[in-house]
Amino acid sequence: MKLNPYLAIIIAATIGGSSGVFIKLLDLPATTITFFSMAVPVIVLLAYLKYKGVTFFRGNYRIMMLASALNATRMFFFFVGYLYTSIGNAVIILFTWPIFGSLFSAMFLKEKVSTRTAVLIGLAFLGIVIMYMNKDISFGNEDFIGMAAMLFSAILFSVTAVIFKKELVNYSRTETIFYQNLIGAFVFLPFIFINTPAPSALQAGVASLYGFLIGIVAFVLFFFALRRLKMSHYALFTYWEVIAALFFGVVFFGEEISLNMVIGGGLILATGILLKKQKPAVPNAKA
Repeated sequence: MKLNPYLAIIIAATIGGSSGVFIKLLDLPATTITFFSMAVPVIVLLAYLKYKGVTFFRGNYRIMMLASALNATRMFFFFVGYLYTSIGNAVIILFTWPIFGSLFSAMFLKEKVSTRTAVLIGLAFLGIVIMYMNKDISFGNEDFIGMAAMLFSAILFSVTAVIFKKELVNYSRTETIFYQNLIGAFVFLPFIFINTPAPSALQAGVASLYGFLIGIVAFVLFFFALRRLKMSHYALFTYWEVIAALFFGVVFFGEEISLNMVIGGGLILATGILLKKQKPAVPNAKA
């Protein structure tokens, strides 16, 4: 039985929704967390790819290295965003990326976005606005830094998503995940020795677990779906991450669920159900 690409997105987005909890509880510098989140996938996948006899740096590897460098920058700003502002603020800013993703995919992948799909994406975004419209957003110094960092991360994520989607016809999912983490693993390695105090054994273990979940499990599922869906469809279902983040916020931080959150979350789920009734485009791709 093949995994439904929509279900794959939901599972991956749930893992992604736990990021704020991991990041805040780890209490480590952004550079240290970035290293673990990227080094773990590289080490695991390097061993796997060598076992499979895959030839490295083949094909259009230069564009993959560019995307890897962009992704390393994105991940750093992603962690800065969560460290400097609230989970609510960070999630709101992060989920501006589908807007940029739809724009870039239309520009570079020549994908046509139907009026119905565009309306559904707009409704999903409206759901997020409703969920958080009763929250006070502070533009104090740290909040401003965190929100600006997350916005930059969102823009870079949309760019890398378009690049990787275009190159997925030439590389397997495993290769793509390896390349996207490669540059960051080397760039952020020195910070393990520079940052003080050094992470404890527990922090290193939890950070490694997070790196495995977010760097391998989540992205295997994300790329599985990305290769089988239009960018606009893929973008819409990733909104599940907001609901997952809300759930984890309630469980770990005792955040209250307001009427706005119920209405907004219901709107997001409703648009997802309506989109599911459409038959997605399934491009030819490697297994």
